[in-house]
Amino acid sequence: MSAQREMKEKNPWPTPVTIIIIVIGVIAIVALVTVAVLQNKPVPQKYKYGIVLDAGSSHTALYIYQWPAEKDNNTGRVEQTHSCKVKGKGISSYASEPWKAGESLKECMGEAEETVPKERAHETPLYLGATAGMRLLDIVNSSASRNVFQAVEKALRNSPFSYQGARILSGQEEGAFGWVTVNYLDDRLKQGLKTTGALDLGGASTQISFISDNFDGSESPINSVNFRLYGNDYNLYTHSFLCYGKDQALKMVVANHTQSGATTVLDPCFHSGYNETKNYSVLYDSPCVSGRKPQKVPEKFYHIGKGNFQECQEVVKSVFNFTSCKYSRCSFNGVFQPLLQGPFGAFSAYYFVMNFLNLTDTSMPLETVKEKLSQYCATSWDKIKKQHPRVNVKYLAEYCFSGTYILTLLTEGYNFTAETYSNIKFIKKIKGSDAGWTLGYMLNLTNMIPAEAPDSPPLPHAGYVSVVTIMTILLIGLLLLLALRIFWPRCSKKTQIV
Repeated sequence: MSAQREMKEKNPWPTPVTIIIIVIGVIAIVALVTVAVLQNKPVPQKYKYGIVLDAGSSHTALYIYQWPAEKDNNTGRVEQTHSCKVKGKGISSYASEPWKAGESLKECMGEAEETVPKERAHETPLYLGATAGMRLLDIVNSSASRNVFQAVEKALRNSPFSYQGARILSGQEEGAFGWVTVNYLDDRLKQGLKTTGALDLGGASTQISFISDNFDGSESPINSVNFRLYGNDYNLYTHSFLCYGKDQALKMVVANHTQSGATTVLDPCFHSGYNETKNYSVLYDSPCVSGRKPQKVPEKFYHIGKGNFQECQEVVKSVFNFTSCKYSRCSFNGVFQPLLQGPFGAFSAYYFVMNFLNLTDTSMPLETVKEKLSQYCATSWDKIKKQHPRVNVKYLAEYCFSGTYILTLLTEGYNFTAETYSNIKFIKKIKGSDAGWTLGYMLNLTNMIPAEAPDSPPLPHAGYVSVVTIMTILLIGLLLLLALRIFWPRCSKKTQIV
């Protein structure tokens, strides 16, 4: 009997119950570790896509956006993944040959087919929004406008994407969607931060949109747009000035020079030495100036540059009406505008013109900006051409006017002062995406921005990892205590026997 007892006491193996407990514990540990690994294992990201064509007055551009497929509702961040500038002018320029409007889109649509995965093409929404150029065409020739849209629609329906339609955006929509884009990309909407105002300048129109504490929409309801985004209410002031894009504004300025039907126009907004022969019929072919055309004019006129910034600014001011205002305050042309508030992002032609002139740094005093622009305008045309041999001559000739127009519009038109000018930031992109109305437009049509803030998960990722870690430590500790309880007495007895 004593021999059997001695063998039992010397037997190092635990009882069957203890073995079962240990096995269960090991399985639990392995399960926890496996779940943790699988939870945090990187998986290939799948995306959904959306395409928007911006049919502007001077050109058309295609933008492709993407967002995580598994975060389609409310939480997936939409980002620009590709852009393509359509060759040629805007679709409104094809009024007499509408089929060319559709043809012009083929190259960029081909790039879109290469960018969007084939398996996603059929579910990728495709939109075309036309802005001020088509607004003007629709005013003067609605039949031609319809024909252009029919040609565009035919081309887009032949694509593998889910065509959702083409239409003309109102100026208010263009301004509001531009504001949404700027604030969405800056993460200001989702986080409920103070918003950034939006300044957009195109060829045929200009938009201003911002939130102001002293604007509730009551004084001028037509300028009010209400949003509820991520649980926050926004009452946005926005206005679009048709004909006050830089190209149409230039027509208005030159038209003011030619009211007498002169054969020679001496223009302070063009460099000295500039001398071009131009047609009156081309100058007055826009509804922005067609009503001002003199009764009797020669076929052509000589457009001669003088290169004087101060005189140019006075000429530019002539296209604004600063005297008429029935409201408490106005911008110009009798349009209500509340007090400016907060920072502003200025994009599209604002950026491209000021970037060319190397004047995007708004920390520079306003007077210094004017001095630099004055020096640029005073530079001879020959010297300007030598300094920029690769720039299209037509655009190069207009930078003095465009820069002067921008400063006049911002300071005299929208009432930015020497103190508030630094609140403007000239921007091309925000976090890799172009600033403009197209992203805001797509977000609205695809309901990618919810009215209410999305629910937060009950346990964030960091919390989940902490819980799993604590549970694992506790389980290991439990198993160690169990092991000590089993083996420690045996070791003690063995020592006594020996």
